[in-house]
Amino acid sequence: MLRNPRVPDDFVNYRLLRLFALAGAPVVRLCEGRYGVTRREFRLLCLVVDGGPVSPSRLSELAHLDPARASRVIAALARKRLVRREVQSGDRRFALIAATREGVALHKELFPQIADINRGVVSVLDAGQVKALDQILSVLTRHAEVVNSSIVLDVGADRQRGRRSADDDMA
Repeated sequence: MLRNPRVPDDFVNYRLLRLFALAGAPVVRLCEGRYGVTRREFRLLCLVVDGGPVSPSRLSELAHLDPARASRVIAALARKRLVRREVQSGDRRFALIAATREGVALHKELFPQIADINRGVVSVLDAGQVKALDQILSVLTRHAEVVNSSIVLDVGADRQRGRRSADDDMA
């Protein structure tokens, strides 16, 4: 099925996306509904709390986000007073992003709840299956990086072009 897909639902990325959506829905409700942060904001906050102050460019690498998107998330976290910019050597161009007391407190309260949701999702697997899943995801991720760097290099993504237009509705 996965090696020889016959329909889009046989694609590994669609299957993973469905799992992501189903397993992530309670996380989104918890983060946004109870704590007023997006899942992406919480991800960056976790990286800063766990790793300590970090440059915006390094944070974007760790989070696997393009720098512009990471910058927007950092700005949102700063507006919510969960992180702060620590200027280095008196030059505003060089700053580290650090968690505030409020950010650390949010992490301490929210992380265990998300971990419980994760445990609930994987609770149907035995220890061997969990280990195998971890290994499989690692192998697939590394290989996807290779595939990503070698396929369809001559075409850039154009999300605007892929969106529906008014003409689509008339067809």
